Amino acid sequence: MEGGNENHRPRQVLVDAKGEAEIDENVVDVKGNPVDKSRTGGWLAAGLILGTELSERICVMGIAMNLVTYLVGDLHLSSSKSANTVTNFMGTLNLLGLLGGFVADARLGRYLTVAISASITALGVTLLTLATIIPSMRPPPCTDSRTQQCIEATSRQLVLLYAALYMTALGAGGIKSNVSGFGSDQFDTRDPKEEKSMIYFFNRFYFGISTGSLFAVTVLVYIQDNEGRGWGYGISAGTMVIAVAILLYGTSFYRYKKPQGSPLTIIWRVVLLAWKKRSLPHPSDPTFLNEYHKAEVSHTQKFRCLDKAAILDDYAAANGNRNNPWIVSTVTQVEEVKLVLKLIPIWSTCILFWTIYSQMNTFTIEQATFMNRHIGSFVVPSGSFSFFLIITILLFTSLNEKVFVPLARKLTHNNQGITSLQRIAVGLIFSAVAMVASALIEKHRREMAVNQNTQISAFWLVPQFFLVGAGEAFAYVGQLEFFIREAPEKMKSMSTGFFLSTLSMGYFVSSLLVSLVDKVTKGNWLRSNLDEAKLDNFYWILAVLVVLNFLVFLAFAAKHQYKVQPTTSHGREKELKIWNDGSIEDPEKNKSAKEKEGP
Repeated sequence: MEGGNENHRPRQVLVDAKGEAEIDENVVDVKGNPVDKSRTGGWLAAGLILGTELSERICVMGIAMNLVTYLVGDLHLSSSKSANTVTNFMGTLNLLGLLGGFVADARLGRYLTVAISASITALGVTLLTLATIIPSMRPPPCTDSRTQQCIEATSRQLVLLYAALYMTALGAGGIKSNVSGFGSDQFDTRDPKEEKSMIYFFNRFYFGISTGSLFAVTVLVYIQDNEGRGWGYGISAGTMVIAVAILLYGTSFYRYKKPQGSPLTIIWRVVLLAWKKRSLPHPSDPTFLNEYHKAEVSHTQKFRCLDKAAILDDYAAANGNRNNPWIVSTVTQVEEVKLVLKLIPIWSTCILFWTIYSQMNTFTIEQATFMNRHIGSFVVPSGSFSFFLIITILLFTSLNEKVFVPLARKLTHNNQGITSLQRIAVGLIFSAVAMVASALIEKHRREMAVNQNTQISAFWLVPQFFLVGAGEAFAYVGQLEFFIREAPEKMKSMSTGFFLSTLSMGYFVSSLLVSLVDKVTKGNWLRSNLDEAKLDNFYWILAVLVVLNFLVFLAFAAKHQYKVQPTTSHGREKELKIWNDGSIEDPEKNKSAKEKEGP
């Protein structure tokens, strides 16, 4: 399995396009032997892995996009509590992606982490199915909350539901942070044919995500609303069980990369050593720092307090501890941690975008339940309106590749078209406009319902789905590209997890804001009956916060200095192509270092 025997060092010898032998000691087969490329990896292995991500997307989207209607309609929880349950679930799921990445990098490897995580997800969704079909897990039915007092679900009735949700979050977080990397491991980028295949893999990977999402918000949501939650969640659980079986079936076909250790360990060691040595004076010259002349990253004066982690005291030197990472860090390690710290200002201002995005899973879905959802005699499930969000994301993602970026390249003469920070800025602008549109539409909806007893069409919600979806197409790619390009070279694997943490914090901030607004307004703004609530005021608060956040972002972005990108041995700039699922492609170099320095 992954890791193999430490005393047996298998080697994979390949020949590149120039006829030069290349060695990869970290790629092995299931038995820990050098891989046979004719029997392992490639499309067969990658295709089996794709099924796991497809199933994870079906499960998560099938839960998140329609859960709020179950909490309000069947369990009779308040709007604020229901919204917080959904956002806390999604926030925890994305935060646990960091844990999944750490476990895979540091110990288990990607295969075992994905297999265990998928099994946990299957168990979690199975428990969720039971929580929704066992009658004792629900309060008495309530036909109309406007005319009678509905009995809210008790803590005892909610225990199984919460256990199921957070078990699902634990498993899905481990899948999300590792499955794309494990799939790309099945292709060798030094082999021109396999490198080309890997490009198609990322396309099909994103297609799988989109297919799973569309299936969840259309077919599964319809089944949940019309046939019962048990059927909807049961199908999701069955899908994940099948995916686990398929993943395990392919065990002998996969290529495995040994765990190389987590970058989080390096960060923790540097901070810990700097704290322990805080009383030591700075050396008179930085060249006295440990491995100064071997540093792969130039020494800087920023965050000088961290330099103390690289101070080698006389006692440590005398006892031969110069190479002990728990005694002294190297200048390279210290400077890598400094690069990570430089990302935090931008990271903090990216969070609020995902707070806005989370409203599409909660209050916007709840709005749809109070609107006319008929198309002829067919009633569109409220959760299915997320279809417009997904379609918009796909549309603008395609337009970015085919229209916006090529046009921007011509206008700016920049190979990127627009920079990663400019993409994020565009996404934030879209999110602000989306909240303004949401507030205006909700005000109009409530006035028509109260004053004229008329339900306006739920398709009035399409503009806010459209604006948030367009914003995600820019913000998602921009944030991911920023964190990957600006992170230290040896910490690229951590970048996706760092990005996922912005999603996580965005959901948690949403929960915090909902709780604060609900408490300050004494429950008058965010009632279960939206006709008696003032949800539009909450949207206005979010719009103001996004505008203020945007101004802070501009200040941080203006001060940020982009990291000088590394060059290859051929003197060409190494550029990373960022795919929308979080995967990274390292295509042919297309710009010389000399051109990069430019006038």
